[in-house]
Amino acid sequence: MDEKTFWALMDRLTCRPGSRRERLDRLRGELRGRTAAEGVEFQALLEAACARVATDALWRAVRRIESGLCSDDGFDYFALWLVAQGRETYAAVLADPDALADIAEVRALAGRHPRQWHDDEWPEWEELDYVAQEVFEELWGQEGNGEEAFLAALDAVEERGAKPEERTDTAEAAVRGGTPRLDALFP
Repeated sequence: MDEKTFWALMDRLTCRPGSRRERLDRLRGELRGRTAAEGVEFQALLEAACARVATDALWRAVRRIESGLCSDDGFDYFALWLVAQGRETYAAVLADPDALADIAEVRALAGRHPRQWHDDEWPEWEELDYVAQEVFEELWGQEGNGEEAFLAALDAVEERGAKPEERTDTAEAAVRGGTPRLDALFP
């Protein structure tokens, strides 16, 4: 699977109506129609996209939205959620974390404490991280440890060059004045 195909899947995921579960079921169906190798490549591309999210500026933005409650795992789940917003939104937020204020789901959280948010409202999507492995294990169809085979295949893909980029912090948002729109939504 190449990056163009990966982002086409993410764009379709975000455009489709339905609950997160329903959207994940559709993604599973799309991955089932591909080879097991493509599912592994999907996971490698997902991890690479998530790795690019890990900047200090985005950490600050997510902490602002979540009232300082964001854990390391929570940030990882936020990265998955952001990737699932599609390529255009993902790129806009990477370029300027204050662009999170443009996302309807984020705006809907303003004015409420995170304790009042429903589980499916959080800008986090942990379950997305397991889809490719689940489908791989279904397609694997052999006795034995499908998880082990998946992780070995993922390591092989990453060694070929599809591994996540190193974290790169940028000071762009700080230079432009931080996140004034998010600050206004989440004082």
